Amino acid sequence: MFTKILIANRGEIACRVAATARRMGIHTVAVYSEADANAKHVAVCDEAVLIGPAPAKESYLCGDKIIAVALATGAQAIHPGYGFLSENADFADACANAGLVFIGPPASAMRAMGSKSAAKSLMEKANVPLVPGYHGEEQDADFLHTQADKIGYPVLLKASAGGGGKGMRVIEHSADFKAALASCKREAISSFGDDKVLAEKYLSRPRHIEIQVFADTLGNCIYLFERDCSVQRRHQKVLEEAPAPGMPAERRAAMGEAAVAAAKAVGYVGAGTVEFIANQDGSFYFMEMNTRLQVEHPVTEMITGTDLVEWQLRVAFGEPLPKKQSELTIHGHAIEARIYAENPEKGFLPSIGTLRHMQSPQAVTFELGGTLVPAAVRIDSGVREGDAISPFYDPMIAKLIVWGADRREALARMAQALAEYQIVGLASNIAFLKRLVEGQAFASADLDTGLIERNQASLFPALQAAPDTALALASVALLLEEKTAAEAQSSNSADPWGNALGWRLNSTLGRSLAFADEFALAGDSKAYAARIAYKTDGWLFNGQPLTLTARTGNELHIKLGERAVHGTVLRDGEQFHVFTNGLHHTLHYSDPMAHAGEVEAEGGRLTAPMPGKVVAVLVNKGQDVKKGEPLVIMEAMKMEHTIAAPHDGLVEDVLYAVGDQVADGAPLLAFKAAA
Repeated sequence: MFTKILIANRGEIACRVAATARRMGIHTVAVYSEADANAKHVAVCDEAVLIGPAPAKESYLCGDKIIAVALATGAQAIHPGYGFLSENADFADACANAGLVFIGPPASAMRAMGSKSAAKSLMEKANVPLVPGYHGEEQDADFLHTQADKIGYPVLLKASAGGGGKGMRVIEHSADFKAALASCKREAISSFGDDKVLAEKYLSRPRHIEIQVFADTLGNCIYLFERDCSVQRRHQKVLEEAPAPGMPAERRAAMGEAAVAAAKAVGYVGAGTVEFIANQDGSFYFMEMNTRLQVEHPVTEMITGTDLVEWQLRVAFGEPLPKKQSELTIHGHAIEARIYAENPEKGFLPSIGTLRHMQSPQAVTFELGGTLVPAAVRIDSGVREGDAISPFYDPMIAKLIVWGADRREALARMAQALAEYQIVGLASNIAFLKRLVEGQAFASADLDTGLIERNQASLFPALQAAPDTALALASVALLLEEKTAAEAQSSNSADPWGNALGWRLNSTLGRSLAFADEFALAGDSKAYAARIAYKTDGWLFNGQPLTLTARTGNELHIKLGERAVHGTVLRDGEQFHVFTNGLHHTLHYSDPMAHAGEVEAEGGRLTAPMPGKVVAVLVNKGQDVKKGEPLVIMEAMKMEHTIAAPHDGLVEDVLYAVGDQVADGAPLLAFKAAA
């Protein structure tokens, strides 16, 4: 077996590979950019080497630098993880030429399957059913427009070299084709260095089902069953599960055998995923093959009791597959949720910031086939409390994976684990994921790639008032904080005027604490007044007796009236983050002693929703525009974001040009609404 490998990646997948390597006694070498100098993956590997500045094109995508580090440190092989160089055939060839083992498929297999168009042609020759579409080399815009018209709308445009939902557009009408094509090509060239696209019929209510395949260098190839990845947003997976709900054994075998045939057709070696799009009637079509380990591989590991990274290492070293097809069985059900630093209430814009507090659910052990598996609640993460989510890379915080004896148990365990997750310092999608998992559509396995869009009302409910229990917890936390501060400033512990206990001679101290919910800064807030009266054994909260019964750090146990309440309260500036009853409430405290002046935002300027780069300016100074008309397109986190006109009006000035980097909140143009 290898004695030392280099991990050519970052984040959670680099940590994931390092964990298996450590268990197998293999030393690891990390590479890192300047932005990742203090990253978790640097800490968990045995060695770490700086390879360049923060932008991936100057660090993680520099194959020559990575190979040089591998040779200099004595690594025998390179594990590419997923993303970055994992499906780069030239890099695989360069590794071989340098005498290094690329822990992945042969370059020839990547070239055959790396292009969606070439892969479609290959599958067509192998009589694998394909979705109607155009997969050829001609890329003239007018020609592609004609092909789309022939296919019939809606049409799906996809970057031929793409993945992860990048470079994809659904076009509903012929008139929208040219603009969507231009946007698709821009995103494709930015993400993959190749703007070639293919067009195919967009199926209504399809399911996205993928088969995990594995092949060794001795000609053996098997499938480790399927994953359902239908729950998506903008073609990016949100929830994944294995096995696929409602999958008959006959169809499972048919899809598995088709996936193995596809892998054998290109001489595949290692871990790969053959993706299918399936109709509700059970018919399925080949979509693409990902020639790497997938983000969602843990759900397959959970139901099969395998370590796919260990399989990768053994196969790359020349060993046979650890198991035969007949030895693989499905045990229970697993679900994965992707925890992202993003704001669902703001169109899922990535959230940049520091993880000032992060508390993960507790791991739960279970047995699978007589073997103790590490956890029925598993967390794969590349960040720690105190780490920053930067604008340079994917904003993933963690992957939360749960296992249950059946789907019902897995759903319950996922809901509970999400309720236990606590993050402060930036926005996250945890509350959205909890609504999604507990929603009727997902719980009943009414699955298709449009599930989120179909359930907007339940997944994005109107702002609800914070419960009095959350307000009471925040109030107690504030009162205790004031007491601690007063005691620290007083030289005499017996001084009644310095103990902040609210003592008054022949009277009762009463005060009002002003809070507002998390949308206070957006002007769409709910305000709350907590009326506090001090008592010798606690307080009155809006007329109800309130006492502190126990405290451990930030965890408070209180009694409000006759109700026992507990929760965690963390203060971040003027924000009180209250975690109670499985929910996260963010309350803004209005301190009457603080400086009350506010700077009024300059009106009429449309601002950048996050840090990024201007990739297109669609209007000119002095131009009249209509409400909803796209004005500027920004790129951030490898995704495009369109800034549109909020009203009919006039563009008074354009403040940035294509290629400019802009900060979060920077005014992009001056805009005057029509009278």
